Amino acid sequence: MTNTHSDKNNGNTSNSINLKNYFNINQFRNDTWHCLKASCNQLMIDAKAVSDRESKIEIENALSLLTVMEHYWVYPGTKTIDYLSEMYKRKEFRSLLTAVSDIVRSLVSEAYRERTTLTVFEKRGGKSTAKTLRPDQHYFEVLFVDDISVSEETRLKHKLTECRKSRDHFVYDTVLVRTLQDAVVALLFNHNIQSCVIRYGCPFRSRSKLDAIRPFIVNYLSPIPDNNDEEEIGPFLGRIIKSIRPEIDLFYVTDTGIGKLTTDVYRDFQRVFFRQDDLQELHLSVLKGIQQRFEAPFFSALVKYSQQPTGVFHAMPLSRGNSILNSHWIQDMGHFYGRNIFLAETSATTGGLDSLLQPTGPLKKAQSLAARAFGALHTFFVTNGTSTSNKIVLQALLRPGDIVLIDRDCHKSNHYGQVLSGAYTIYLDAYPLEQYSMYGAVSLREIKQVLLDLRRGGRLDQVKMLLLTNCTFDGIVYDVQRLMEEVLAIKPNMIFLWDEAWFGFAYFSPVYRQRTAMHCAEVLSKRFKTKAYQNKYKKFISEFEKLDQDDDDTWLLTRLLPDPNKAKIRVYANQSTHKKLSSLRQGAMIHVHDEEFNRKVEDTFHEAYMTHTSTSPNYQILASLDVARRQVEFEGYEFVEKAIEMAMTLRAKINDHPVLKRFFEVLTTKDLIPREYRPSGQEHYYDSESGWYPMENSWKSDEFVLDPTHITLDIGRTGVDGDTFKNQYLMDQFGIQVNKTTRNTVLFMTNIGTTRSAVAYLISVLLKTCHQLEDIGRAFSPAERAQRDLCIESLTNNLPPLPDFSYFHPAFRPYTQTPEGDIRSAYFLAYDDENCEFLQLDGDIQKSVDSDRDVVSASFVIPYPPGFPILVPGQVINKAILDFMLALDVKEIHGYRPGFGLRVFTEEAITRYLKDKGGPVAVEHLISSNGHERQSLNVGKKDTNHKAKMRRQGASVLTAVNQESKA
Repeated sequence: MTNTHSDKNNGNTSNSINLKNYFNINQFRNDTWHCLKASCNQLMIDAKAVSDRESKIEIENALSLLTVMEHYWVYPGTKTIDYLSEMYKRKEFRSLLTAVSDIVRSLVSEAYRERTTLTVFEKRGGKSTAKTLRPDQHYFEVLFVDDISVSEETRLKHKLTECRKSRDHFVYDTVLVRTLQDAVVALLFNHNIQSCVIRYGCPFRSRSKLDAIRPFIVNYLSPIPDNNDEEEIGPFLGRIIKSIRPEIDLFYVTDTGIGKLTTDVYRDFQRVFFRQDDLQELHLSVLKGIQQRFEAPFFSALVKYSQQPTGVFHAMPLSRGNSILNSHWIQDMGHFYGRNIFLAETSATTGGLDSLLQPTGPLKKAQSLAARAFGALHTFFVTNGTSTSNKIVLQALLRPGDIVLIDRDCHKSNHYGQVLSGAYTIYLDAYPLEQYSMYGAVSLREIKQVLLDLRRGGRLDQVKMLLLTNCTFDGIVYDVQRLMEEVLAIKPNMIFLWDEAWFGFAYFSPVYRQRTAMHCAEVLSKRFKTKAYQNKYKKFISEFEKLDQDDDDTWLLTRLLPDPNKAKIRVYANQSTHKKLSSLRQGAMIHVHDEEFNRKVEDTFHEAYMTHTSTSPNYQILASLDVARRQVEFEGYEFVEKAIEMAMTLRAKINDHPVLKRFFEVLTTKDLIPREYRPSGQEHYYDSESGWYPMENSWKSDEFVLDPTHITLDIGRTGVDGDTFKNQYLMDQFGIQVNKTTRNTVLFMTNIGTTRSAVAYLISVLLKTCHQLEDIGRAFSPAERAQRDLCIESLTNNLPPLPDFSYFHPAFRPYTQTPEGDIRSAYFLAYDDENCEFLQLDGDIQKSVDSDRDVVSASFVIPYPPGFPILVPGQVINKAILDFMLALDVKEIHGYRPGFGLRVFTEEAITRYLKDKGGPVAVEHLISSNGHERQSLNVGKKDTNHKAKMRRQGASVLTAVNQESKA
């Protein structure tokens, strides 16, 4: 393919490029406009015949491409492209350059959204109704889909213009396309479109030359089957639009009789009109739809409250700012924050405000709007982050004795939640990435195997919940729908808690949405009710029952389908809104799609919510959650795409730069996800030779995928460990903030607030760091150079193996046949100091482990990195864990006091605890049991002598108990 572009490597102009060098259409469109400007400028300043001819070819190519692309935007629009082409043909090159420069400037600054700029077509006599918007007005675009003539299009736009009022807070222009395919392309490309009006009977296939932009649309258009049924194509297009951008307001204009309209039409479209209806109603309906999304009830209530005169005779002296602004010593705080934040600080729940613990007014409505936006049945605001959200859900749904399957590498709040709930815990081990000192995610096969083991041990009925992190800190994303389907086939009433702390933005991208908990819950809920699925299940089960049900491979190697008459959709997702969306710190949401919520959960949920929620919640956080929801309903699609684009740009720049790639490497899909979990075979999103690979294929098929906005940088070749690189190089010198490191990696993230200049700054910082390292290296003495080489070897090849979860000591295992542990009992046993002692890692513990003593942790031990517990109360410390801790060179280990050592249970405490639980009889049962082969999911993987060890352990404990009994 040939077109005009600006060469990615050196900025020179060239006229040959593969479209794969562009990640999305906005990159390509912007580059095409800039290259048109550069070519026009070159034509003006270079008089050489050859260059003149090259510039003209590039101008012609750019105008040809823009003719296709601008069909889907209001500004500058196809009429402007036609006018630019006429100027070029008339050889008005200087005027052409001026016009193109104006357009580029307006596109970059987005001045056209404020209607402060006119296109060259409008300036030169084309009719325009544009007026500069007031600050309180908002601009958007409405997509009309109708196969009408140009003259009919002109009349339609004129009539809609006449409907406008100067007092309107929302102002729109219209984009008109004539086919279904063009409508889909417009929705994909143009983020300004907020409403869509579909008129009856539009054709299916586009008449435009879509080959010019095919790489950006093929994964969306190809799966759509041809549909030329005039009565069906409108509703069919409505369903497609809802699958791509569900926030869009849809309106249907038809000649079909009311009796022939299907239920889907009333469900998907906000209103149905008939051709003879007045456009005024359509216009008002469009504005009403925008107003409903724009409404932020709690934020508006708080603003209104702050503007009212009040007398403060309750808590909070800084309410209204009086204690700050009347001070002689702390006025600088008032000057820094401004007065509004203090005017909005109050403990009042009346006067137009609301109570978070029992909302009945604007907060209740704000949470309902959030549920609609994020695809949930219920949504609850939380002002203490996902850490508290996790504890609320765990305490609401679990009771002592329930069994929870939990990702061992999840956030520590989930582990502490096990203490609160009293549930028994089975830890699931994610696949290790030892080269980078991190873990991936838990495979579906691993989860299924644990459930089958529990069923064999007679404990499947006690299993209540599966808790996983989606996406992980390092960006690993599950195939949520398939996982829930197959788990429900084994355990039909399983509750799923998805920790989506880093995934709050995902619902607003069509690629990401398909792997979010709420979307998948909705899909499965609808799917199980269909006749097609019920028939599919009958066919599946008739074949499956012919297989050997006692053979685990029958279950592990089969794509399982749940019984639609038994499966219950019970899904919870906790999101840190502040992490990836525009909420203040600690703003979070709990999203619920639980069919049993109203009947079984609501009361206990509210009790747990009240347990963990302050009676004085921060109103600023709540208001920011409300506004964050409004933003994503209007700008989520646009901003998420930009965040992905920024991430992809950063990946490409580091990958391609000759200096950066000497020291750094961006980890790709193949580095972070083993091949067996990637049936698509995709290894990366970009490489220098082939350009960009589409995300869509792998996100539809692979068990795990990589969120590209999580950019893990391998820094091993620098010879600097991750913690030092983060603090001494990035933060101290350049103010670059990052969150997570491992021994040899640093994690960067892009979000909806990441700008191009921020990406450019990071690249420049990495370059300066490379130059610093080169300068330091050149000054090394031979001994220093040898030391650096040893550091590089340590960070690239000699990394400590990552330990899996060992097992719970039998004293804290309620059943001998299955591996679940009682963390709560171990946790509170450690409250009594006489039950605990401190042992040094490189001395006492090493000797104890070598002598076959079972050293049992009395606390959570959490090194940063990796940032999750490698020990929990009641867990036995084995050699693998000890070796890992001895190899750690991190400075921050929660639960470990270097001056004292690790806090563990004394052998006497374990003996007393076992005696209190049941004395010698309990221990005798421990010895006689032969079901210890799977004390944890990985017993046997790394400790082949575990069964014999458990027998020795039981015998020693029994001897101690008997001796104490005799005494």
